[in-house]
Order: sequence, then structure tokens, then C-alpha cells
Amino acid sequence: MLSESQKRILLDTARGAIRAAVRGMSGFQHQVTDTLLLSPGAAFVTLRIEGELRGCIGYIEPIRPLIETIEEVAVKAATEDFRFTPVEESELPHISIEISVLSRLEQVTDIQEIEVGKHGLLIEANNSRGLLLPQVASEQGWDRETFLNQTARKAGLPSAMWRNPQAKIFKFSAEIFNDTELIPTPGH
Repeated sequence: MLSESQKRILLDTARGAIRAAVRGMSGFQHQVTDTLLLSPGAAFVTLRIEGELRGCIGYIEPIRPLIETIEEVAVKAATEDFRFTPVEESELPHISIEISVLSRLEQVTDIQEIEVGKHGLLIEANNSRGLLLPQVASEQGWDRETFLNQTARKAGLPSAMWRNPQAKIFKFSAEIFNDTELIPTPGH
């Protein structure tokens, strides 16, 4: 569990990195000594404007320090999500940021293990992977089977591919927080 202070640091890092990237500045400098934030972490950054998705990118493996992961995926969500044009400077004041810090992946052996709203899913089959964060199923009102179908579709696979014994299903949980739920720090 992240403290409110750690969440604020991650949100401020994401916003600062996005601002720097959109303005064409080289890198965002964060000064962090917190050992948890400097430990490897997997995370996604989701950007929205007025509730509408504006970008979402993340890493499912904890290969870099969490603070660096947040910085990198925030910039990618703003500038490299192929579904959207890059964020423009005029949009910066309207961007809301949501961060999902992921637990380790755990292979599912029985789909009854999957709790909608608690778990996110990753499906791998035929050299394709698809991932949906835990909040997606809740936001869409999906049941477990629909969540599995939609995760397979996200991988570019047939909906029912998750039933194939060659498909691998992984679950994970996430600590999810956004900048509209935390009290802003001065100057933000």
C-alpha cells in the first residue's frame, strides 16, 4: 500500500513528465529517496479529459524503479498511444491522471479465481497478448465471462480463445488512484 505522500509524488511526477514532453523539454527531473518508489514496479498511467479516455500505456513487468516507470509511461500515454493524437499544450490543464500500480502476475488455473473489480487480466495465445486493468470490468459492468472475452479481443484473438487450453490467463490486482481524489499540493 502506498501512502498519500507516495501517491502524490507519483502523480506529480506523471504530470511533470507529461508537461515537459508536450512542451518539447528534455526529461523531467524527480528528486526521490523513498525506497519503495525506487524499487522495481509495474504500472499503467491513464489520461482522461472530462472523463473520456485520452491515453493509457503501462508496463506489466516490474523492470525499472516505480518512479521511472511512472515517468516513462506517463509520457508514452500522452504522446505514443496509437489510438490518439499526441496531447497538445492547450489540453494540459484539462488532463486528469490515473495511476494503477500492479501486483505481480499470477497464472489462473480456474476462472472462478477471477474476481471482477478486483483483478485485472492478461491473456496470452498465438504470440498475442491482451491486458485489461481491474477497473475496466467494473466501469463497463461486465461479468467474469465478458471480461475474459473482452481481454481476448484486446489481444486481437477470438473472444472465446480464453477457453483454449493453449491460452494462458493471468490475473493481477492494482492499487488505483488519481489526481482528482487527492488533495492538490500547492502550485498544482
